[in-house]
Amino acid sequence: MRKSLLSKAVTAVCATIMCLGVTACGGNSSAKSDKSNSDSSSSSEKIGMHQIAGVTAKGELGKKPTVSFKTPMTVEDNSYVVLQKGDGAQIEDGDRVCSQGIAISVKDGSELASTWEKNTPDCSTVVTSDTSQMTENYYKIFKSLKLNSTVAFGVNDSNSSGTSYLMVLTLVSKSKDLKKATGEKVADIPADLPKVTLAKDGKPSIDMNGYKGSDSLISQDLIKGKGAVVKDTQSVVAHYTGWLLDGTQFDSSWDRGQSSAFSLDSVIKGWKQGLAGHTVGSQVLLVVPPSLGYGNKDQEKIPANSTLVFVVDILVAY
Repeated sequence: MRKSLLSKAVTAVCATIMCLGVTACGGNSSAKSDKSNSDSSSSSEKIGMHQIAGVTAKGELGKKPTVSFKTPMTVEDNSYVVLQKGDGAQIEDGDRVCSQGIAISVKDGSELASTWEKNTPDCSTVVTSDTSQMTENYYKIFKSLKLNSTVAFGVNDSNSSGTSYLMVLTLVSKSKDLKKATGEKVADIPADLPKVTLAKDGKPSIDMNGYKGSDSLISQDLIKGKGAVVKDTQSVVAHYTGWLLDGTQFDSSWDRGQSSAFSLDSVIKGWKQGLAGHTVGSQVLLVVPPSLGYGNKDQEKIPANSTLVFVVDILVAY
């Protein structure tokens, strides 16, 4: 119940932000001071979002805050308040932010869910002026603030379960996404596998090299990255291209000009099994038999019972 409610809170907030996951903001203050929202009204006018009144937060910056407000209260979607202004690094264009979150009922102030206890921050948001990923208002919020800030977003849930809440987010870290695989080229790749060559920008092309496929999954590093090991429960940002065994390309994020983000729970088994255990920054050659792909069903450009060949650059895992 707690997990599903937090997921619902994240989804509601991010539908407004037009991004993929939990988000947070930051600003200026000393590390030990408790900053409230008393000086943020002018910024809300510039941002054009409703300012939530009467909410405060106490506690050490970057740690789980104690949030207070008079209950019951009402909140609107597309509303926010900066509760603590952080003392960390300034948020910049292209930063991927990780945040810890608390969902708090505005009816009685009870904590509905929290990521703090299990230390499971969400890192799915990239701060960008691209309005297909983040609205201008939220972009302005993030760009004006710093790490270790706490911000609350209002979620009016009266049309679903009837539980409206504050999604209280503390931004705890940031990073930049890789643009392509980075690391050491692997020297001992089996000679009978397809041959991959890379353009200057990293886009792969392939020579099937007479390869006839495999009844089992092949997951071969072409470049060994130096990042964290990918877990099969995580989400991944990747650049990839996919081919049939006859060399026909059926999909490529490179051709779309944008990497793709996805949960490993939502993709074909060959990807879930084939990417888990590799490291961020790696480039992986996957050969996916039909049993771990789309089986005996056609899938757009992919005929039934097809073996699939992918080259995947793992850019981020979270």
